Amino acid sequence: MSENNGSNRFPSPFNVPTPEGCEGWQDLYPYYYVFSDDRREFEDNRFWFQDSMHHPEPLYPFDTITCESWWVALGEMNTRVFIVPPALGIDHRVLNGYLYISALPVPNPDDIPGRVAHFMERAGYYYRHWDELYAQWQAKAEEAINELKSVRVPDLPEMEPIETVTQGRGLTSAYDLIVAYNRAIENMHKMWHLHFEFLNLGYAAYLTFYGFCKQAFPGISDQTIAKLVSGIDVILFRPDEELKRLAHKAIELGVADVFKQTVNPTEVVSTMSASEAGGQWLQELEKSKDPWFYFSTGTGFYHLPRSWVDDLTVPTVAIRGYVEKIQEGKSIARPMEAVQQERDRLAAEYEALLQTDEDKKAFREQLGLARTVFPYVENHNFYVEHWHHTVFWNKMREFGKVLVDHGFFNEVDDMFYLHRYEVQSALYDMIGAWGSGGEARGPKYWPSRIAKRKEIFAKLKKWSPPPGLGEPPEVVTEPFTIMLWGITTESIQNWLKPAGNVGDTKQLTGFAGSPGTAQGPARVITSVEDLALVETGEILVCPITTPSWAPVFTRIQAVVTDIGGMMSHAAIVCREYGVPAVVGTGFGTKSFKTGQILRVDGNAGTVQVAE
Repeated sequence: MSENNGSNRFPSPFNVPTPEGCEGWQDLYPYYYVFSDDRREFEDNRFWFQDSMHHPEPLYPFDTITCESWWVALGEMNTRVFIVPPALGIDHRVLNGYLYISALPVPNPDDIPGRVAHFMERAGYYYRHWDELYAQWQAKAEEAINELKSVRVPDLPEMEPIETVTQGRGLTSAYDLIVAYNRAIENMHKMWHLHFEFLNLGYAAYLTFYGFCKQAFPGISDQTIAKLVSGIDVILFRPDEELKRLAHKAIELGVADVFKQTVNPTEVVSTMSASEAGGQWLQELEKSKDPWFYFSTGTGFYHLPRSWVDDLTVPTVAIRGYVEKIQEGKSIARPMEAVQQERDRLAAEYEALLQTDEDKKAFREQLGLARTVFPYVENHNFYVEHWHHTVFWNKMREFGKVLVDHGFFNEVDDMFYLHRYEVQSALYDMIGAWGSGGEARGPKYWPSRIAKRKEIFAKLKKWSPPPGLGEPPEVVTEPFTIMLWGITTESIQNWLKPAGNVGDTKQLTGFAGSPGTAQGPARVITSVEDLALVETGEILVCPITTPSWAPVFTRIQAVVTDIGGMMSHAAIVCREYGVPAVVGTGFGTKSFKTGQILRVDGNAGTVQVAE
């Protein structure tokens, strides 16, 4: 670390005050997940940044299961399985409810050459057998989802069914309940292990190709390299394609006017049910739902917000928009062919610049590998964060209902204010009282504590977390940090500028995420609930987009995000939809206001208020 003066570093995690009224917030999280004096020397000498991409809000105690799972899975795949030469895992800590992370390098640079041979052997095996192993992965992922769906959450009856006796079972509902909870928790860990079986290798292959291009073609832009692997069909776009299909089907069946009358899901279903043609459309809706509506309107890392299958608002609003465009004679298809033609033109031009057959062969091979592995970089999101996690959060609500029925909680979602270890204790408290005929402590213990935690949580939501903690490195070189999170040496310096500059800014610079230019009125949104407000021709300004926002991309002119790099979902999706984007601006949602006319340059990575 360099010797920086005080203005060039972020606050120590040990000097950040607790927001007023939030004393004891640490009790909401496991002991190992918070900064502590025990590890102060290690923690105070690292740079931490807030993971606002995946975890933009305070962590509900139970919801840490997602980030705790990826903490383990990402780290072990880098460190213990594939032996990534320069990088270990990503460490986690919670501060005032917010997740901070730190990329861990290999401590001794002299060890890196020795790790290369292991990586070449292990990663090389996956690259050589990618299609076969990926097909195997898809089967494993669907198997894990089906295992979770099959978990039965029993209630505790007044009397066990007679079959417990006549079948000589010897086991009861209490045993079944604990086993069901353990299987569900284990299943979450299992799914995250699968999540990272391929992901880091996908990024590594792209980064190898990226490095080759930077060396072979001095001056080539990051965006051009990204365009070389674009135009690849991924299932993450399938839910949006289903909405387009349903829009066409509504017109075909003569029931499209329903969406002009209302986009309230209950009213849409009720009106459709009243006619034979509407009934046929509802049958088509059911075909799309499983699995394509298991699509979170958020990142999937939190139990809130809900998925399309739980709340049809996002789909019905999107279908109305598609119906209008079709009836106006406009295309709603993703510009796949145009993206592919541009990709292939660029590939041919850059290959022609290479002087030797050996270099041309290396270019084709590395480009081929990058295109082969790239679909996984997006597809895993649908299987894990969306399909699986939708099932998981709803399965957890079944346990919450049992605890409500036995007086432990007032509402089903109160369970998410307990950590998973505490839920296990509450379940055991409940079965102990049920089995003995005694009185559980939980109904007198948990309601007041949950009420207090809700108060703390509401205050933590209003707190503004510093973007970084500790002393930043002189130069950010860790590739995932740059390409996924958009954390660069320059962006860190922007974070260190006085907050007073934000809001007065007429221009911001970020990553040139998707090419093209656009000018139009801004629509600043900070939650999925605001998506319905987005009007045709506007420029979407948001903290980050999520995959399930894809339907809005046919209405907008451009996207500006606070967070993200070249390989963030926002950048990838914009390139595939042909929408200009500037990502990772840092302060877009704080600097611009709805209605301001913005000029977005997705080629240069700039956004400015038009005079």
